[in-house]
Amino acid sequence: MRVLIVDDNQSFLDAARLLLERQGVQVVGVALTSAEALRRAAELRPEVILVDVMLGRESGLDLTRRLADQDGGAAAVILISTLSRADLAELAVGSRAAGFLPKSELSADAIGRIAAGGAPAGL
Repeated sequence: MRVLIVDDNQSFLDAARLLLERQGVQVVGVALTSAEALRRAAELRPEVILVDVMLGRESGLDLTRRLADQDGGAAAVILISTLSRADLAELAVGSRAAGFLPKSELSADAIGRIAAGGAPAGL
């Protein structure tokens, strides 16, 4: 599974990359901003893109829609956050994300389930 991780926190990016790579995920890239994410997604063609809901002053929800428009939905976009699913339910409507995964539950298995469309972690 080829994954791009988008988050405005470099420490989280480093930790998530290490965790997922240890679990056999190929992390093809990371991005700190929406603009960088759009460029990296077009360049790297990941199968899954993990997008933090809050990217500093940018919106991960807006980025999710832009990514879906850019690649025609080829990549499964999964929203990630420290916020709870309940806090995000209303915000995520219309985001075109494949699902939501709390950062505390990040794993290769959870990503795989959501990307395959059979995850209880979906929105």
